[in-house]
Amino acid sequence: MALQRKEIRYDGLNGDTGGPFIGSLHWDDALDGPRPGVLVAHAFSGRKMFEEQRAQELAALGYVGFAVDYYGQGWTTDDPAEAHAAKDRLDKDRATLAARMEAAFKALATQELVNEDLIAGIGYCFGGKAVLDLARQGVDIKGVVSFHGILDRAETAPDVKIPAEVLALHGWDDPLARPESVLAFGQEMTERGARWQLHAYGHTGHAFTNPAAKPGAQPGFGFDVKATARSWRAMVDFLAEVLR
Repeated sequence: MALQRKEIRYDGLNGDTGGPFIGSLHWDDALDGPRPGVLVAHAFSGRKMFEEQRAQELAALGYVGFAVDYYGQGWTTDDPAEAHAAKDRLDKDRATLAARMEAAFKALATQELVNEDLIAGIGYCFGGKAVLDLARQGVDIKGVVSFHGILDRAETAPDVKIPAEVLALHGWDDPLARPESVLAFGQEMTERGARWQLHAYGHTGHAFTNPAAKPGAQPGFGFDVKATARSWRAMVDFLAEVLR
């Protein structure tokens, strides 16, 4: 097994001037032929090593991992204020967020190594919202997985059935997705015909997969070793089921 990486530049949709968008493609060159692809949507500070590592791990599982860029031009920051500002701009324009995820989906589908009929997506924090919004568009993606994502409904989403299967991996103490938001999310998914499931981890907050999120530094936030391992196993099983 030899894992490979290639930078992919792709355009946005509908005249989006925020690009070019710059993602990274990861695959195992010991495997032959097209295989399922998995989008990896970054957290609010942009595509970084964390997302690249998740894409590499997906490649080691036999998928093509694609760490996407929904900000454009490969933008990242280590400044929380800048990250929040960038996130807030897209949070106020959910149609653009969904369109940029659809552009990434289409870019992945055109890769020679990818079976265009077998694509899924995973996302972390605001990236969890991003993959959920992609599914809300009615795009023919097989499944999406949200890790401690923001679950609120996208008012700009079309009123169509969600064909994707949906897995939400949620820290019950997450202040960004409180119990009432979780219930509203379940109601939305049911109303829109999605086959959905929710795994909630008790005594666990936001950013539970992020080793840099020191427990106790901010109420309701913090890395959790067990929730990280359990949620990854849940994702592995989910992808094996929907990408076959």
